[in-house]
Amino acid sequence: MTATVDPNWTPSVLAVGLTRYRLELKTFLRNREEVMFTLAFPLILLLLFGVGLNGEIESTGVDFVQYFLAGMIASSAVSAGFISLSQQVAIEQHDGTLKRLAGTPMSPVSYFIGKTGVVITAAAAQMVLLFVVGVLFYGVDLPRDGFGWMTLGWVMVLGLAASSFLGISITRLVDDPRAAAAVAQPPALVLQFISGVFFLFSGLPVWLQNVASLFPLRWMTLGLRSVLLPDAFEAAETAGSWQRPKVFVVLMIWTVGAGILAHRTFRWSSRDE
Repeated sequence: MTATVDPNWTPSVLAVGLTRYRLELKTFLRNREEVMFTLAFPLILLLLFGVGLNGEIESTGVDFVQYFLAGMIASSAVSAGFISLSQQVAIEQHDGTLKRLAGTPMSPVSYFIGKTGVVITAAAAQMVLLFVVGVLFYGVDLPRDGFGWMTLGWVMVLGLAASSFLGISITRLVDDPRAAAAVAQPPALVLQFISGVFFLFSGLPVWLQNVASLFPLRWMTLGLRSVLLPDAFEAAETAGSWQRPKVFVVLMIWTVGAGILAHRTFRWSSRDE
């Protein structure tokens, strides 16, 4: 008996997205230079800051490397999602890749799934390597229980999704793909300096804290500190609390809002077409 195939059948958005993810992942892994830089850069920063700023944060009993590790993981996620992805999408818009994909059953959502999936995979690899180096060389502590690992998981997934969607959205501001990095890097770098990545967040001026609190990176760093730092450090946070419910709400709002923005602004062609 010969099976009949419905001529009107089309694969689901998720199925196409997962197929695209596998293709994107293979492409990423074949680019050895990109893989090495993506994985090595945060490790180099951790080692440099570990040597130069190793020591206890005053009156907390927490080593600065442990504090910096949480910020470095969040910062690496933003770099992978916002900066790298904006460059990739800008190039694909201008070299005709997206125009060719427009003629396939792929929807923008499937394309987002593929791109975001690779970002999450790369960020997970970065995080594992940072944990290994942190534990072996600096004696940092990992999450102590299942709740801590679960919190780390949703903070990373929401933060990566929001960063990826923002990276896709910002490509509408790019006329030349070579300028994508120049558009994405300055705001990302400024946010790293005011969101508790390189410096103690509570030591920043209040007005800078308020500005940083408008963006997801500040809440990612706080969420990661809540599972990587001892409970005693909670009192040293600006609100005297880890604020996990607020972290979840803010990151969820950013993820949903950035996803809607990406879907509405995404085009299969560049701005000049």
